[in-house]
Amino acid sequence: MDITELILADHHEQRRMFALLDDVDPGQTDAVSAIWGRLRVLLEVHAEAEEHLFYPHLLDLGSGAGSKDSAGAETRDALHDHNDIRDAISSLEGHQVGTAPWWDGLAKVREANSDHMGEEEREALADFRRHAGLSLRHDLGVKFAMFEAQHAQGVTAKDKDPQAFIEQNTQSTP
Repeated sequence: MDITELILADHHEQRRMFALLDDVDPGQTDAVSAIWGRLRVLLEVHAEAEEHLFYPHLLDLGSGAGSKDSAGAETRDALHDHNDIRDAISSLEGHQVGTAPWWDGLAKVREANSDHMGEEEREALADFRRHAGLSLRHDLGVKFAMFEAQHAQGVTAKDKDPQAFIEQNTQSTP
């Protein structure tokens, strides 16, 4: 078990769930609503688990990858992305499932999430795999799986201040 593999598996499941929504007859609002409800929980719990377990360790070990020159830049960008995803999810609350405005809002959730996953896979996950040993990746993987299982019914999604998060989770060196 490896936290980076679990994160990638979650990304695959999120993509699969969006594809399921593509395949459902839009008039089957009970099915659309059920699939969306599960996807929403997956997105929110996944982000929270990353923020709780992955990004604090990336800040401690990473050095930057892809277009980011530091673990702080990767983390700042990821938290901005998570906030964008949460905000897009929240924007759906005022619309009836299956209506045109709801589908438009869902497209925004999908776009924000797709952009985030691509960046995270190229940058933060690559950086972490280069700098974190297998033992740590395993230990965090167990904790990540446990966190997601304990929060299978969902979490209270709240935006986070990226700079405050970085300051709170950066190891001070003597």
